[in-house]
Amino acid sequence: MADKLKILITDDSKLLRKKLRAELEQLDCEVLEAENGKEAIMKDLKEQPDGVILDIVMPEVGGIETLQVIKEINPDLPVIMLSSAGTSQKLKETLELGALDFIQKPYTSEQIKQAVERIRRKVEENNGK
Repeated sequence: MADKLKILITDDSKLLRKKLRAELEQLDCEVLEAENGKEAIMKDLKEQPDGVILDIVMPEVGGIETLQVIKEINPDLPVIMLSSAGTSQKLKETLELGALDFIQKPYTSEQIKQAVERIRRKVEENNGK
């Protein structure tokens, strides 16, 4: 398999981050964590992840605002929205803002595996492979 993907998990739930980290590490990903949008934006600038998994409802800076800022900084960065606030309006809004996909909580391991594959394909596409 190609180089390890560096994935930034952004969710205010420590339990969810821990569970998601374990799943991503099993998929051979390097994992970074942020507990809110503000922290995610700072890590995006500093760490330059290959992809982001982003919750919508978070303290300080929410997921939609975070998505907008990340896309301004790095329009090609694949972002997967992961949220229990899965209204069709939120789904439509995040996809219009450039999210690669939207996964409804509670998620399945298969959904995460598919999301990682989509991020990998997008990274390879962006790198012209």
